[in-house]
Amino acid sequence: MQTTTQTGRRRTAGAATLALAASAGLAALGTSGASADDPGASAPAMGPEVTVLAGRADFPDDIEVKIKRSLDGGPTEVLNLKDPGDIIVARVDLAPGAAFQWHTHPGPVVVSVAQGQLTYQQSTDCVERLYGTSEAFVDPGTIVHTAWNGGDTDVVLYATFYDVPAGEGPTRNEPVQDGWCD
Repeated sequence: MQTTTQTGRRRTAGAATLALAASAGLAALGTSGASADDPGASAPAMGPEVTVLAGRADFPDDIEVKIKRSLDGGPTEVLNLKDPGDIIVARVDLAPGAAFQWHTHPGPVVVSVAQGQLTYQQSTDCVERLYGTSEAFVDPGTIVHTAWNGGDTDVVLYATFYDVPAGEGPTRNEPVQDGWCD
């Protein structure tokens, strides 16, 4: 089965506003009450440390990106970005035990694991996928997910967020729903 997502062009706003929105949207990824063993459990808040490396950027040229993704040999998902501009690049550091809240993104995110091992989990299938140093993955953006550092060393990620609307951050926290990966 193949699904297609189309993403359109968005306009940019002032650099200061965007950097602030990006920082706020990324900082909101920190978890309140999750742990590496159970991202939905009640525990002291530990979240990622986020550094925006490049605020909003847009392609002045005519660029189109097509990403195909198939997790664990499952169905292929095709992400068509007709104008993949309005990107934000960030470094994310997660100490041992640090976790993200359940969240989505306005567009796809390409993530590179520079150090450590990240556990990534989508609400749609609850599979805990491990990505280690020198591995990368694509988050389609629209699927509610979480991730955490279940190891005993720091995790360092580099993420490129596509199609971030002007004046918004690259993440949207989602309230936990019954049935999500109990």
